[in-house]
Amino acid sequence: MENKKKVYRWAKIIIVCYCIIGSALYYLQDKILFHPKPISADNSYHFDQPFIETAISLDAETKINIVQFTVPDSLRKGVVLYFHGNKENVNHYAQFASGFTRNHYEVWMPDYPGYGKSTGVLSEQGLYDEALQLYKLARTKYSPSQIIIYGKSLGTGIAAQLASVRDCRKLILETPYYSFTSLARIVCWMYPVDLLLHYKFSTHDHLQKVTAPVTIFHGTADGVIPYWNAARLKNVLKTGDEFITIDGGSHNDLNSFPLMQKKLDSLLQH
Repeated sequence: MENKKKVYRWAKIIIVCYCIIGSALYYLQDKILFHPKPISADNSYHFDQPFIETAISLDAETKINIVQFTVPDSLRKGVVLYFHGNKENVNHYAQFASGFTRNHYEVWMPDYPGYGKSTGVLSEQGLYDEALQLYKLARTKYSPSQIIIYGKSLGTGIAAQLASVRDCRKLILETPYYSFTSLARIVCWMYPVDLLLHYKFSTHDHLQKVTAPVTIFHGTADGVIPYWNAARLKNVLKTGDEFITIDGGSHNDLNSFPLMQKKLDSLLQH
């Protein structure tokens, strides 16, 4: 009888802990997934290359701030729409703009709601809507053949979705994931993640609808998005698309590898 009571007591503890952790995953997932660094709207950016700022208002509460790194009109080939990762703001990702501007492409980097000077509430559909509005802004100046869509980490799902509904010259993904659901299953295998997650970011579904050439970069030592998870995307790539493996590359250092720099330059020069 005493043993039954102990088993019953431990079963209750396990069930309660399971429910508490599951509730935390459901209600706190935005804090787990997103790590924004807001900036006051009256603050000024300071970068070591020419830029201008603009903004898109999606509704009364949502304003998307965009930093546009420019190149001279006589040299400009087109524009890279750059969707960044899940932390900080454009200040952190501005360091990567020179890889594109030296190849004569402008770089437009929007901040997501709550990041930098952007305002509004985060949602998956909202991020897709923001990306579409950025594309429409780019189309007032460029043809689809001059637009490159680029995603890094979190931004890869957004970039892939945009390229699935709008034409572009190329889609380039750096450290992508198969889907957010597949990542969640790695650590939350005991939960019904399909029901818990507010964000799916089904990159694999979007890629099957992309008609533009696709290039993917991923490192074998990525401790955030496992290489094997990204490698699953090979199954949905079409003929001519590329999956480039960076041996020893981790999640945040791929740009320091000559292979990526050489390949990126090649993609932008053709």
